[in-house]
Amino acid sequence: MQIKPINHNYHFNLTKIKSFSFQKTNYTTPLHNDIFIHNNDVSNISFGKKDEKESGLKLNLSTEELEKRTSKDYFSRLQMLSPDSPEYKNLETGDKEALRHLVKAANYIENISLRQSNHMNIPFLNYLEEEISKGNEDAVKTKILFDAQKNVIADDYNSNSVILLKGAKDNDGKAFYPQDLTKKEFHKILKTMLKDGEDKEVERILNQRSIVKRDGNKLTSTDYTEEYREEFLKIADELEEAAKTSTNKDFNEFLLLQAAALRENDPMLDAYADKKWATLQDTPLEFTITRENYYDNFTASVYEDEELNKLLKERNITPYTKDSLGARVGVVNQEGTNNILGIKKYLPILAANMPYSDKYKQNISSNNDKEQTMVDVDIITLTGKEGAWDGGIVIAQNLPNNDKLSLNIGGGRRNVYHRQIRTNKSPEYEEKLKNKLNMVLNPELHKYYNDEADHWFTVGHENAHSLGPKDNNEALGINKNIIEENKADMASLAFLDILVNEGYYTEMQKKQILVTYVVNNFLKAKPTISQTHRVRSVMQNYYFIKEGAISVDKNGVININLDKMVPTAQKMLDEIIQVQLSKSSKCVDEYINKNFHWTQDMENVSQNLKKTNKILNGMLETPLADFLAN
Repeated sequence: MQIKPINHNYHFNLTKIKSFSFQKTNYTTPLHNDIFIHNNDVSNISFGKKDEKESGLKLNLSTEELEKRTSKDYFSRLQMLSPDSPEYKNLETGDKEALRHLVKAANYIENISLRQSNHMNIPFLNYLEEEISKGNEDAVKTKILFDAQKNVIADDYNSNSVILLKGAKDNDGKAFYPQDLTKKEFHKILKTMLKDGEDKEVERILNQRSIVKRDGNKLTSTDYTEEYREEFLKIADELEEAAKTSTNKDFNEFLLLQAAALRENDPMLDAYADKKWATLQDTPLEFTITRENYYDNFTASVYEDEELNKLLKERNITPYTKDSLGARVGVVNQEGTNNILGIKKYLPILAANMPYSDKYKQNISSNNDKEQTMVDVDIITLTGKEGAWDGGIVIAQNLPNNDKLSLNIGGGRRNVYHRQIRTNKSPEYEEKLKNKLNMVLNPELHKYYNDEADHWFTVGHENAHSLGPKDNNEALGINKNIIEENKADMASLAFLDILVNEGYYTEMQKKQILVTYVVNNFLKAKPTISQTHRVRSVMQNYYFIKEGAISVDKNGVININLDKMVPTAQKMLDEIIQVQLSKSSKCVDEYINKNFHWTQDMENVSQNLKKTNKILNGMLETPLADFLAN
């Protein structure tokens, strides 16, 4: 962060400042530099010596650990599109020019995401850059990990917490809330505010878009269009410039709607942009500002306080989990898109076959699939939360989420698949895969393992997000996303027989999907409850083992009863829909507690997986994005 000279004189007592604010941007954490006011004159500012002792910042990982985690054996690098890729070179000139602006827009999201994820990210980044300028090799390696996980704290593939800054802590509320705010105090303050008639401010505090700060003994909110105004306006400018040269009319209309939404504090403008984005099917370029709500584990805690929950219901206030921002830029791959679109005509049939489908509304009705578009995209860059390597990285998305306003004004949803994430493989990949299968899978089933089948399963998963109950899922509480991801997985498996009967899959493809799913669903280590996608994997493995669809011998080798797999998935899907229909966070927690068990079977498989795959972290390499940003 750069601080420009101050031209005006203001008088303060001689002191050492720990936090300050300029131009509506508040930094409430220890700064990279200690700032001192001398002679009661703000125009005379000096900075303390920027060593570890005075700044309070210190690298957490040892030299040995840093060398290990950044080495080839333990650190994966995935290559996105390059300047000489045919996907880029074959674009129209106008689209190439548009991409320059879209990449710049995506890069602005990076700084916003860092500020959302942890209060210490920006100070630590500044500290790293200065240490690197001094020749600190440990800082160089730490910066590699920081750029990969985009946070001072993240999980690796083995579900270990990687803490880059000594003493750093991860809060359930990330940096959406004051760092020292506890859930108990949070609930108490909200109850006081509601009793004092401050319903509107409480509603703003509990929405997706707000950053929450202290205001004396109470809390106040700032909409993200105001909190990140400088970046949002720059992004809007870039999107408008891109719309001047992009060759697709629909895409340009979306860019202008998205730009307008960034300029004003008006959720309806976001809804208009989301609604248009969800219709995009035949566009050469892809740009998305992703707004996912999987990282805030604080807001939904209000459901844990019965008195507060009652007060919110009386005032018709629905708490919404905060949106973490990311961005995606890419080129639509038409061949891959056409393959994915093959499933679209079957979606109404799948909607009609969802459990208890007469008891709720779905994004896709049994007689209309027009509200679901899907594209396969060659990735140029993923920034912010979208590109963060936190125990893995996103391979596909179904957006907007159910909490978004666009779905209430007739908007649909859109699936975007990340080709480079799923297809980027090292030269040693085939040999490593062979070793993995030899270690963990019954040899008779090896013939059914197929990497492409993992993509087919993912297509089913993403479309399943548009199936099932879509209203008031926020009432399911903190762990609602574990249930939603579980639903998407089980629906992808539960409908395999239907899709075989319809001629979409062959019996061989069905077996390939089942076997590939099982192998990939076993983990290298037990996850924490905050790891949404991994918790659901453990739940599924436990459930399928309990039902006899999967078994594991004492050597950690998996066997699969293929005849039991689909019926077991159907049974679990039925239970999950019942949980979602309960609208009860207690019911969600009970279901998770019932099925989230790390068994000795899973541990035996995990030990074999660790022997065949040492990778702990990874990052994206984005040569085309780097070229376009210059």
